Amino acid sequence: MVQNNTKRNKQSRERKSPFWQGVVAVLPLSIAVIPWGILAGSYAIDAGLSGVEAQAMSAVLFAGSAQLVAAGMFKAGVGIGTMLVTTFFITSRHFLYSVSMRGKISNLPMRWRLILGFWLTDELFAVCGGQPDKAFNPWFAAGAGGSFYLIWNLASFVGIVAGSQFPSLNEVGLEFAVAATFIALVIPQIKSIPLLASVGASLVVSVLLTLMQVDAALMIASIFGMVTGYMCETLLNGNEHQTSSKKRVETQSDGEQK
Repeated sequence: MVQNNTKRNKQSRERKSPFWQGVVAVLPLSIAVIPWGILAGSYAIDAGLSGVEAQAMSAVLFAGSAQLVAAGMFKAGVGIGTMLVTTFFITSRHFLYSVSMRGKISNLPMRWRLILGFWLTDELFAVCGGQPDKAFNPWFAAGAGGSFYLIWNLASFVGIVAGSQFPSLNEVGLEFAVAATFIALVIPQIKSIPLLASVGASLVVSVLLTLMQVDAALMIASIFGMVTGYMCETLLNGNEHQTSSKKRVETQSDGEQK
């Protein structure tokens, strides 16, 4: 009995430690997204949704940029089909996230895959995406994803309440939080020339295609950035291989001459 209690306590500590580490790891991003959540909630109210419907968007859809666009399209009276297609393209980057994270969660039980898949946002990917497969801890991811989900919904609730009282809340400049959050996600990941080339290419293509009003601008820019980064890395690795081969040949020649 005592041994079982001791074992359970040990397992509980082993789970709580990485869980809270995940909470702390994503906390700066959780704080940065609060204005964005307030904006999403207030904008949903301004679009004509009820408080319950607006909160359901954050609880069920759980996609900041897609929520803003969907609310705007709802306000404009756009059809459900167009709304679904647009939301699909906006959130299509999550497919790339899931492919990248597959090696980390594919061996986990179904319940883990479902919940981590639902919580797989830009922020969770930024915190966990770069971890080696062997170092990945589902409790760490649960702490990061769960705490971010909670803060997003609380911020949305504040926006819903405030939006009901102040109809022009969406005009005070809170949308800057969207750009600031993504800048905070991307910049720390740029640690090599291929990554810099990938980000630069994605940025240029996304801006150009957005100005051209191409619906799939984000997805196309993402693919273009990946191809650019891959080509850059291949080129650099090829140059390094040629340089090392040349050095080996020179070393062998020097040895033969001696």
